[in-house]
Amino acid sequence: MTPQFHPNLVNGPFDDPAVYVDFLYERRALLFDLGDIRALPTRKILRLTHVFISHAHIDHFIGFDHLLRLFLGREKRVHLYGPPGFTSRVEHRLASYTWNLVESYPSDFTVVAAELHPDGRCLSVEFHCLDGFRRGYEQTEQLHDGILMDEETFRIRTAFLDHGIASLAYALEEKNHVNIMKNRALELGLPTGPWLAELKREIVRGEPDDKPFRAWWHVAGNVVERHFTLGELKRAILNIVPGQKIAYVTDSAYTAENAARIVNLARGADYLFIEAAFLDADRERAGERSHLTALQAGLLARQAGVARAIPFHFSPRYKGMGDTLREEFGEMTGTGRSAT
Repeated sequence: MTPQFHPNLVNGPFDDPAVYVDFLYERRALLFDLGDIRALPTRKILRLTHVFISHAHIDHFIGFDHLLRLFLGREKRVHLYGPPGFTSRVEHRLASYTWNLVESYPSDFTVVAAELHPDGRCLSVEFHCLDGFRRGYEQTEQLHDGILMDEETFRIRTAFLDHGIASLAYALEEKNHVNIMKNRALELGLPTGPWLAELKREIVRGEPDDKPFRAWWHVAGNVVERHFTLGELKRAILNIVPGQKIAYVTDSAYTAENAARIVNLARGADYLFIEAAFLDADRERAGERSHLTALQAGLLARQAGVARAIPFHFSPRYKGMGDTLREEFGEMTGTGRSAT
């Protein structure tokens, strides 16, 4: 199975947090956190459609200006998500610049900022370049089960963590992979065609097995069709396997409530990017700063049963000691070392 999503840390573990998730089959990408992103090529930044920010400390949001500068003057629309108060922070950041020349721009770059609340409310606000990025159209939605996005092939889920302030963790959950066994289809006299893509969409949407389905194709200019139920085609020509899961966790105190939320969000993930800010010998300092130690992060990764865990966001006090942090983290994940 070829992975659809390719996640990577933008910077080193001692530098600003940001995880870039590239899409294999689409010209788009997602970003978890918006620290310094100058290491990303411009072409990659311009593929971004959605950015999920844990909180607005400067090392998690300073990249906003760089993104803004690159998108300005382009017909683009980028969605930003953050914790309570986030829309006002975006509004104030945009208002810190003078926009008297943008009315002559041929395109309307739009920032859509959304702030999430523990009660499930999601307030989104549009800021249009051609309107001088003044606060524009607003709407409030009610989220369910922490789901922010629910597209055809994947969803994004969030969880609130306590960092002294609200900090958001995220998980990208790809929906089931639907693989067509073309040899079996041909054995049944079913040639390939657009109907297979339609069949995949029906399955990914979770349509019931007893739903009628029409397979069709052209022969000598005529349409040939055969009728099945989705369940019949599932059993005959499909191989359905779980999709990828990528979890992102940073800036969280080690409390029972936070731990439960992290494990629930990251359970079974193929990739878990998780902060490991302190060595466990400095657990008291980590608690004062509402961060995880490498040992605590590794324990959470093990409890969540993730396939691959990547520690990051190391405290600068450990410069030159990255291997020590990784070893402590890896001891708790059960691998003896962290994934890199």
